[in-house]
Amino acid sequence: MATKKSTITKDKIVSLYMNYVLDNSEKPKSVYHFAKTNGFTETEFYSFFGTIESIEKEIFKMFLDKTVELLNKNSDYETYDMKSKMLSFYFTFFELLTANRSYVVMILKDQTNQLKKLMQLSGLRTGFKKYVSEIITDEDRTQIERFQNFQEKAIQESLWIQLLLTMKFWIDDSSPAFEKTDIYIEKSVKASFELMNIAPIDSLIDFGKFIFKEKIYNK
Repeated sequence: MATKKSTITKDKIVSLYMNYVLDNSEKPKSVYHFAKTNGFTETEFYSFFGTIESIEKEIFKMFLDKTVELLNKNSDYETYDMKSKMLSFYFTFFELLTANRSYVVMILKDQTNQLKKLMQLSGLRTGFKKYVSEIITDEDRTQIERFQNFQEKAIQESLWIQLLLTMKFWIDDSSPAFEKTDIYIEKSVKASFELMNIAPIDSLIDFGKFIFKEKIYNK
């Protein structure tokens, strides 16, 4: 009796793609080669993705979607203020990245073309900015705009840059259990919210000292 062929899904293609990249230390040469190697057709591939590159964009977007899904499963999450929600996001997001570290580092660390790297993260960027807009309360908007004349788009962009910098720090982090990244997250998120709210600059100074120590003394 013939074995029934398993149904190909979007998640299955993503999983197969990540495994292919890790096993071969390179991307598939073509959709045809990738599909044939993994026992499905080009037609099945194109029902979910238009190009090989679009899979990479989707992978990072899936990390974000899964993060938000996990956060919303916590009944206390909705009661958090914006800063606490952002901290929760960071710790959950980087747990997922760590679980897939070999793939993420391979894709991003050796990518010398910064524009291409940003294109790979375009889905993550769109999703992250949407997430930020959803956690900003009216009170946050009023307080931030009163003191700094920040617009919501400026807040989204500044927090997106912060996320990119944190990812770069995490990629370079060699500490056990990436504990230095945890410290970086706590200090950077606290500092950014104090900056937006014109709060005392103690956290900004503390964050600056941490970065200086990591990037200068530990070289």
